[in-house]
Amino acid sequence: EIYDSGILSKYHRSDAFMRLWTDTEAKLKTSLNVPDEYEVYVTSSATECWEIVNQSLISGNTSYAYNGSFGKKWANYYATNNKLLFNQKGLRITERTFGIDEELPISSLQNEGTICLTHNETSNGTFLGDTCLLELRKQNPNALIAIDATSSMAGVSLPWQSGDAWFASVQKCFGLPSGLAVLIVSQRAIKRAEALNDKAHYNSLLNIRANFLKNQTPYTPNILGIALLNKRVEFVEKMEVIDAKIRHRANDFYNFIETQTAFDLLIKNESVRSPTVITIKVEPAEIQRVTDRLKVAEIEIGKGYGEWKESTFRVANFPAITDAEFEYLKKNLR
Repeated sequence: EIYDSGILSKYHRSDAFMRLWTDTEAKLKTSLNVPDEYEVYVTSSATECWEIVNQSLISGNTSYAYNGSFGKKWANYYATNNKLLFNQKGLRITERTFGIDEELPISSLQNEGTICLTHNETSNGTFLGDTCLLELRKQNPNALIAIDATSSMAGVSLPWQSGDAWFASVQKCFGLPSGLAVLIVSQRAIKRAEALNDKAHYNSLLNIRANFLKNQTPYTPNILGIALLNKRVEFVEKMEVIDAKIRHRANDFYNFIETQTAFDLLIKNESVRSPTVITIKVEPAEIQRVTDRLKVAEIEIGKGYGEWKESTFRVANFPAITDAEFEYLKKNLR
């Protein structure tokens, strides 16, 4: 349908593309319940969003808080690419690590600069709940809070006012092909970008915003990805309905693993378990047997990642996966 519409042959500054983006942005904000004052852009990936935040929004003392591989990668990416620049500015950068069964250490994140977090840590299946993020915002009213929500945006409702830069690649809960990411920013983030006035990069936030205010992009975009996103947010259920289904299915599956299988859960603390990425412990010698058994049943699970690579496997509880497919997985895991 998208191919037949002719949009894939249109120039990204054409009226046809601008209409597509205007419609997509409106539908996306409605679908995700994004506050009116927040602005929506698209980029190539969440990794690019790491760079945009680091270049265009970091100011004052900065804290990266993480308990897994992706949060650590974001912090290391910043350190590798920006250490010299930010040392020249005299900024202090701190990394706050915490355990996988621990709550976010809010008391150690008091700062008026920037706080960078991973909402849903894909490597281990941990999650920052709404209450945690609301308290973080309450205790840091002047800080800019940037949140990587790659494995949760479009799967669960997000407390938008608790963050200033939310971003996610679309290959997880959006259920779309990779090569596109959604970046959603508050007016606080826009004011920070204007104060820093970074225009040295093609993907500086100010450059991105200047183009999106005209319903254009600063670069030739993934038009197919945008058109697919448009269709996706048009036809899915309301976010409240999706959120309830995902959380219910997660609770059911966690209970299934604990009561009907010989496996253990990696995350023992129920309050920090992810509703969208379920991580299951298995003896290293057993991993290949489990994956081979499931492949026979034409089921592909996520292997472990980072320090948990050899001792876990992961199950994606994303909206595109059906309840019937989960029941089939249960049958084979028993």
